[in-house]
Amino acid sequence: MRDARRVVIAVAIVLILPFPFKAYSQETKQEAKPDSAAATIEETKLAPAAEGKSESMGTEHDHTMGVENRFVALIGADGIQHIILTGGEYYFDPNYIVVKVNVPVELKVRKAPGYIPHDIVVKAPESGIDFQVNLGKDWQVITFTPTKIGKYEMVCDKKLLWFKSHQDRGMVGYIDVVP
Repeated sequence: MRDARRVVIAVAIVLILPFPFKAYSQETKQEAKPDSAAATIEETKLAPAAEGKSESMGTEHDHTMGVENRFVALIGADGIQHIILTGGEYYFDPNYIVVKVNVPVELKVRKAPGYIPHDIVVKAPESGIDFQVNLGKDWQVITFTPTKIGKYEMVCDKKLLWFKSHQDRGMVGYIDVVP
């Protein structure tokens, strides 16, 4: 009988306490991002951060569908544009990459922690960008040299049965090749 009374009291306390909630009708302001072009060459060559921390140069990004996380690649002392990209729960970070035409690119990619498999696909052979790589927990390096100016879509083409594809769920990004 005492146990039943304790259960009733515990349930009553849980029901009476207010639950924290977020009002979804409120708009959130995005902070102005510093110009990525002002970043130093050293920042583009950063080693991956420790496990469990942001991979994008120590800053957290909003992975909401439609929010742009831009990265402008700089040409390193070795003549290569270095980019670090993480793919996770239906996002790429960064999801908008700006590179220069006719300059080699080294794209270092991996999957954020989680169980859902992801890949990164860019099919633009006419521009020198054509790859499909399954993302894993270990870093992989993709190299290419963009030969044509334009904006090229990168997607995760994974899909499970009748569910929405990862691309439909927002796992889309762009490689913008500029002069």
